[in-house]
Amino acid sequence: MITDQRTAAENPAMAAFSVLAHARSSHINAILEAFGRSLQEQDGKEADYFYEFLDINLRGTAAGDKWREIMSFVSYFPGRGTVRETAYLEGEAKGKAEGKAEGRAEDRASLILRVLEKRRVHVPDDTRERITSCTDLDTLGLWFDRSLTAATAEELFAEAPEPPADTPDVDA
Repeated sequence: MITDQRTAAENPAMAAFSVLAHARSSHINAILEAFGRSLQEQDGKEADYFYEFLDINLRGTAAGDKWREIMSFVSYFPGRGTVRETAYLEGEAKGKAEGKAEGRAEDRASLILRVLEKRRVHVPDDTRERITSCTDLDTLGLWFDRSLTAATAEELFAEAPEPPADTPDVDA
């Protein structure tokens, strides 16, 4: 039974075996905490390997729940740039960015529908669904511009007309 952080850090394979062997023991919390702290001080693939190894092998048990709780903390040593802390912070930032983009898309879709409603343009259910499920901000911007003049909701989705063949190339 390995309940000492230093011992766990010196021999992570044995510490992982200790976790598995004592998963139903009354001492499992101390074993998990020692091993978790030792992994959070390590960088690299070895720490990731043992984290995932135990996450998979303890899944569906009280020890597995405790393991995920211990490893969900940013770090016992905040600001040290450990693998867990970095991954957590990157995930948190990515989640916030995705949430903001999703909110902007919802706002644009809502504005398109509002413009069409104010202009008394009928919007069939399938068209409403297409607008509200779109997440591409550029596409929604184009549809918004078209909603200002469209006679029908279907005109939002019209392909851009090709320029005439005899039009001189502006870039030339």
